[in-house]
Amino acid sequence: MSGSLTGIYESISYALQLHGQSISQLQEQASTGNRVNRASDDPSEAYRILGLSSQERSLDSYVGNIADLTGSLQMSSTIITNMASQLADVRTLLSQIVGGIYDADGRKRIAEKVDSALEQLVSLANTKYANQYLFGGNNTGAAPYVVVREGGKIASVTYQGSDEARRVDVAPGLDVAAGPVGDEVFRNDNRGAPVFLGSTGAAAGTGTSSLRGDAWLTVDYNGANYRVSVDDGATFVTVPPGGDTNQAVTDSRTGRVLYVNTTGINKTGVELVRLPGTYDAFNALIGLRDMLTDGHGVASQDLTSYVNECVAGVEEVRNRLVQANVTTGSQIGFLDTLKQNLETMQYDTQDQTTRLQQADVAQIAIDLSREQVLYQMSLSVAGKLMTMSLLDFIQ
Repeated sequence: MSGSLTGIYESISYALQLHGQSISQLQEQASTGNRVNRASDDPSEAYRILGLSSQERSLDSYVGNIADLTGSLQMSSTIITNMASQLADVRTLLSQIVGGIYDADGRKRIAEKVDSALEQLVSLANTKYANQYLFGGNNTGAAPYVVVREGGKIASVTYQGSDEARRVDVAPGLDVAAGPVGDEVFRNDNRGAPVFLGSTGAAAGTGTSSLRGDAWLTVDYNGANYRVSVDDGATFVTVPPGGDTNQAVTDSRTGRVLYVNTTGINKTGVELVRLPGTYDAFNALIGLRDMLTDGHGVASQDLTSYVNECVAGVEEVRNRLVQANVTTGSQIGFLDTLKQNLETMQYDTQDQTTRLQQADVAQIAIDLSREQVLYQMSLSVAGKLMTMSLLDFIQ
């Protein structure tokens, strides 16, 4: 008898507990709007929801990276456009000199404008965006270009940034450069044969020179031999009798070398040597400014001819900037398309997560009502069972 009553009591308690749990779960689903609130609700679905949530966070991070990167590239593009415009203005001024519009005093005034353009180019190249230098490659914490001044004017501009671009993850397994590397954008690196523009008889040697941009070759005679210099006479190299087809002349200021064929040298003087394909935006303007200011002792008519030749150097750099801007624009377009694709994937992920997790509120209301009725019925039955006595069994 005792065992039977105990079994009935335990069965009733267990049944009521199950009803209570069902009602509690349905009430929680109704209040949260979610069918799966914890892993124990549906382990399989919970695992899928966790995976989708992780994917959504990852996609959100990529979309954020692309937004930041696009802003940086747009700023870089604006700066490159401004620099190209500055060089175009300089080219126009130089063309006016070649056309004979300006005399010596006018050339000096233009030299001041070139110097002002140079200052602006350096300032633009050292621009920061989001507290990072845009054109320093992977080194974003220091100004990429270092300036050396003489007499208050820029004497040289040297790149000190990284040769490697900073890269940013923009999609699973995909990273892209965070911006153009200054030394690749503002300097051409397609070296051609040196061009000697004077009348000293010097010509290009057979070796590959390392000098860049424009250089001034000074030829003098010490009474026995010709001597040549590319550092404004700071150091000279003596030409052997009969000359040399590949004589190395080093610039003591930079350590760079110009290979000269000295076999045809027949007079002294100073002449301009152009090294096509090696111009950079800064030193090209430095050379032009100095040429217009002091002329390196070159006759006025020759100086005009030299300025005309240097227009090609300025145009070379400007074309380099235009090409870099096209590349940057293409990269921005690619990132915009990628961002749209990732946002679509992110939306699909959110939609799938919602479908797995969100509860059918109408169905929950029906189920909850049914469970409550069953619970009330169970309580009624339990009440009758628990009132049983020994007399009920005897009868």
